Amino acid sequence: MPARRATRLGIFGGTFDPPHIGHLATAVEVRSALDLDTVWMVVANEPWQKTGDRTVSPARDRLALVEAAVSGLVGVEASDIEIRRGGPSYTIDTIQQIELERPGVEVLVVLGADAAVGLPTWHRAEELRRIASFVVVDRPGIAGPPPPEGWRCRRVTVPRLDVSSSDLRERVATGRPIDVLVPPAAIAGIEERRLYGWRRR
Repeated sequence: MPARRATRLGIFGGTFDPPHIGHLATAVEVRSALDLDTVWMVVANEPWQKTGDRTVSPARDRLALVEAAVSGLVGVEASDIEIRRGGPSYTIDTIQQIELERPGVEVLVVLGADAAVGLPTWHRAEELRRIASFVVVDRPGIAGPPPPEGWRCRRVTVPRLDVSSSDLRERVATGRPIDVLVPPAAIAGIEERRLYGWRRR
């Protein structure tokens, strides 16, 4: 009998403020393309790259929205690993915590092409470069910038869906619909928590 393959886990980190169909399409496509067992949508506790840019919704609210958004999706899960750890959310800390808690797991970090360019600026970048493998997400017909040399990266093309969390927050604040762009269960969570200046429609 062949030895059982170690679990292959994609970690797709983000603020997810709010999560939307583009996030879900990325998670589903990467899982399929790379034959991953699971993709975790890892909700950042304190997203260091957004510090000072704007007020970020409470981590537990964002986690609840992601949990609602992924409900019913096979192989895609919400993860609170960075929230439980507390403090700023650094990818290298998350990888090392996963490896400690789940020995033998193969971890792949999912990120966009623009974010990949900035990898050398990430926390403990040299150590991260040595231990981590990355999945760089491209859009159909758009050649993203190449990742920095010396980093283990593979590329996956995912469906192009022109939707952004910043636009969705503005739509909610101005009373415009976000139906179809955000899963219904997540919209219900936004309404329940009165996030983004929710207005009764």
